[in-house]
Amino acid sequence: MDEGNSKVVRVLSEAATAAAHAAGQTACRACGRDGKVLAWRDDGVVVRHGQAVAKAHAHGTDPEGHRVRVAVAAHPALAGILLAPIPHAAAAVDGRLVTAWPYGSPVDPADPDAAPWEETAALLARLHSVPAENLPGPLPAMRGPAKAAAAVARIPPGHPAAGPVLDAWAGLPAWARDEAPAPRPPRLCHGDLHLGQLVRHPPPDGPWVLIDVDDLGLGDPAWDLARPAAWYAAGLLPPDVWTRFLTAYQAAGGPAVPPGSRDPWSQLDVPARALTVQTAALALAKSVAEERELDEVELLMTDACARIAALPPELEGMIPS
Repeated sequence: MDEGNSKVVRVLSEAATAAAHAAGQTACRACGRDGKVLAWRDDGVVVRHGQAVAKAHAHGTDPEGHRVRVAVAAHPALAGILLAPIPHAAAAVDGRLVTAWPYGSPVDPADPDAAPWEETAALLARLHSVPAENLPGPLPAMRGPAKAAAAVARIPPGHPAAGPVLDAWAGLPAWARDEAPAPRPPRLCHGDLHLGQLVRHPPPDGPWVLIDVDDLGLGDPAWDLARPAAWYAAGLLPPDVWTRFLTAYQAAGGPAVPPGSRDPWSQLDVPARALTVQTAALALAKSVAEERELDEVELLMTDACARIAALPPELEGMIPS
């Protein structure tokens, strides 16, 4: 590990240790050791010490928006929905803002049948129903569309699969390309929902809660349902799992697709197409960076973009047949 990376780990280890002890953990087997690196990505580095973690957020994170997002996670209205941060002295490392959080047990990727789809849907419904006017502010925009646009910007020029992905992107309305406000009244949204954004707290068997506030903000709540919707439409998520997820969301009163909606895809279609394009765009960039062909799942997503791009405007969409 080079000197710069070692410094990041050291600072995060110190922050996680301080957070763990501030939260009441007086001693543990982790004391006296370097923190355990749980994630190392451009959008975040996470280091654990005992029952706390410290996260270095992405370069370029807006400090004021970041402050509001963390304050929202700490607000009593989000208790049991979002994992609350552990207060700690303001810190930064390598130009990245640092926050501290309790450690929670993540979803087990080796046991897909145990994935908490219903619990995830119910948490989203509760999140989307929190009145934004009662929260710290000003709340920034949910960053889902901005992340999709950033993914498209990473498509390698000249890639043989780029054409259909770019065509599918061009067919999206301006709001889904981060060029205009969403047409529906905004709600509090997570902004980057996937199963890696849930943990059990307290571990190992506590209730599921959402984590990661980096993309939290106001927007169309259908965006938070878009990734599983896109997976279902592309054939990656079994129909029964999708039905369980959507039914649980509606049963919990989720406003993106209200109970009794005859056509949920009228709300989900555009965000699902946008997430399909985002996933395909990132797949193209990753395959080129790793000097390999697209894998089976990545090909399914690029093929889905080709289907979207080939449909006439009056039929365009991800609605499954």
